[in-house]
Amino acid sequence: MLSKISESLPSLSGAERKVAESALAEPKWFVHAAVAEIAERASVSQPTVIRFCRSLGYKGLPEFKLALSASIGHEGMPYVHEELNADDDMSVVVEKVLGNAAASILGERRYLKEADLENATAMLMHARRVEFYGVGNSGIVAQDAQHKFFRFGISTVAYVDTHTQLMAAAVLSDKDVLVAISTSGSSIELLDAVSTAKENGASVIAVTRADSPLSQLADCVLTVAAQEDIAVYTPMISRLLQLAVIDILAISLALRLGEPASLQLAKSKRSIHSKHLNTPEHNKEQTGKTNHKESET
Repeated sequence: MLSKISESLPSLSGAERKVAESALAEPKWFVHAAVAEIAERASVSQPTVIRFCRSLGYKGLPEFKLALSASIGHEGMPYVHEELNADDDMSVVVEKVLGNAAASILGERRYLKEADLENATAMLMHARRVEFYGVGNSGIVAQDAQHKFFRFGISTVAYVDTHTQLMAAAVLSDKDVLVAISTSGSSIELLDAVSTAKENGASVIAVTRADSPLSQLADCVLTVAAQEDIAVYTPMISRLLQLAVIDILAISLALRLGEPASLQLAKSKRSIHSKHLNTPEHNKEQTGKTNHKESET
């Protein structure tokens, strides 16, 4: 059902698309919300909500809600997935995993604010050093962020060990930026590191849920609104949303830096291009090695 809504987006009117994004962002809320609540949340008229349902082939809102509820309604296997069970066949697994991922990424547009992204990009542009902190799944995202940003020629590092985070935060300054990534935003060790960084004057960008303890400490918050119970189920969607936010930041920074960023990226690409099989550079390198060996004999 979520996949069906996602695939319908290009054919919907602008107003109907807002309703679709509301359903994608919070499907469980949508099922129980009144038409007036949906219209208010999506900033559209109540007739638009009904037109959206009919555009997807349903007679009205009640029928659409029944179909949506049926697709997300049952409890899943604890610690595995909140909407999948052991008796689900592979087609259902594929549909649920990909459908939920696509729906959540599209729904994230409702929570990311352009002003916050612009602010975060400006902070990164003027930083002497950028450090990425995360633990567990968020630590993997922190490492991915460092892998992207160091190629711009910026001094960057990712720390996933909480003791190292605390020590590193203690030597940051007001010329540095810390990007703290956390699904819950309530990890005590991460919060301690962030507090230490702020005491030393560093600016903090948080990639986390709204109104979390981490968001309260940050100078700039990029909200990740994953509708999953991470206390019971393995985080999946939140990690994908965090990665998407990092991609947006990296691309935004590259665009602001302009040609210098392109030149840096080109240099890093060239440095490894010859290590790929069947590229002109690799073939030239191998030919050179062969000729060298033949000359020795």
